[in-house]
Amino acid sequence: MRKLLTISTALGLLASPALADVNLLSWGGAYGNSHLQAYAKPFEAESGKKVHIADADNPATPIKAMVEAGNVSADVASVEYADAVRLCDEGLLETLDPAILSPAPDGTAATEDFIEGAITDCFVGTDVYSMVVAFDDSKFPDAKPASPADFFDTEAFPGKRTMRKGAKFNLEFALMADGVPAGEVYDTLATPEGVDRAFAKLDTIKNDVIWWEAGAQPPQLLADGEVTMAYAFNGRIFDAAQGEGKPFKIVWDGQIYEMEGWVIPKGAPNLEDAKAFITFSTATPNQARAAEFISYGPPRRSASAAVGNIEGTDVPMGPNLPTYEENMKNALGSNLDFWVDHDAELNERFNSWLAG
Repeated sequence: MRKLLTISTALGLLASPALADVNLLSWGGAYGNSHLQAYAKPFEAESGKKVHIADADNPATPIKAMVEAGNVSADVASVEYADAVRLCDEGLLETLDPAILSPAPDGTAATEDFIEGAITDCFVGTDVYSMVVAFDDSKFPDAKPASPADFFDTEAFPGKRTMRKGAKFNLEFALMADGVPAGEVYDTLATPEGVDRAFAKLDTIKNDVIWWEAGAQPPQLLADGEVTMAYAFNGRIFDAAQGEGKPFKIVWDGQIYEMEGWVIPKGAPNLEDAKAFITFSTATPNQARAAEFISYGPPRRSASAAVGNIEGTDVPMGPNLPTYEENMKNALGSNLDFWVDHDAELNERFNSWLAG
C-alpha cells in the first residue's frame, strides 16, 4: 500500500493544471537535494524556467505507469541504468541525441568524456553510486566489519541487518560473501548452481534481516538501533554520517557500483525544455558540483577531476566517492546485460524465497 501511495503522490505532484517548464521526477533525500542544488536552481537562474521536482521510491515505476496510461506529466526522470535500458526497449522513453551534450572544458566531445556505457539511446549518466556495507561504529568497539563476509557473520558481529528487498545486488553480494571473487560473480550467477549458492548464503541470515524499499530507510534503521549493519546506497550513509554526525562507517570492499541518469518519458509535455535541462545538468561543472553534495562519482572524466570539497567543509570529497581509486580495489560493476535478461525470473524466485 505504501508503494502505491508513493507512486500516486509522484503522479499527483506532477499533474498540476499548468505544466510549466521542466517537471523532474527524482528520488528525494540527500540525492534529490543534490539535484536541486547543483542542477535545478542553477538551471532556473540561467534559463528563467522553473523546475518542479517530485519524488518516488523508484521513478522508473511511475514513469512506466504514466506512459502506458497516456497521461505523461514528467519531463525528465532520474532512473537506474538497467531500468533505463528496459524502459527504452519497451518504447517508453524518448531517444536522446548525444549531440545535445556539452563538450568538456578542453573541447573533448561528450561521447569521449563520459565513461563507457554512460550514454545510451535513451539515457545520459549523471552519477556512479554503489551498494556498500555500512555499520554503526558505536556497536563494534573492538573488531570492525571489513568485508561482505563479515556482514553475514552474526556471531562475530551481532545484530540485525537491513538489505534492499529484491534479487539485484543481494545475489551478487551473497556470492562475494561466500568467497566468489568479484570478477567471477556473474559467471557463477549465470549457472543454476550459482543461483542456488547465492540463496543458500542468504538463508544463513534470513531471520536477521529487515528488508528496505526506500533509500532513506537503512540510515534510519541504523540510527534507531534496529540494525547494526546495513547494505545500502553509499550516498545515504555518507549523508547521515557527514550531515547528521551519525557514527556510521562504510566498508568499500565488495562494493557493487552502477549508474543513474536522466531519461525523458515518451510524450513528455515539455520536450525541448527537458533536453535543455539535460544539456545543462550534464555539463562538466554541474556534474562536479553535484558530487560535492552527495558522495556519488561523476561519470564524466573531466567532472571527476573537478570535484572539490564536501559542501560547506574544507574536507575533500574524493575519498568518499565510489570511483575513488582506493575504493575500487575489490569493486564489482553491476552487469546490465545480466539483469536485463534475468531480472524477472530471479525476482520471482527471490519473492518466493522471502515468502517461504
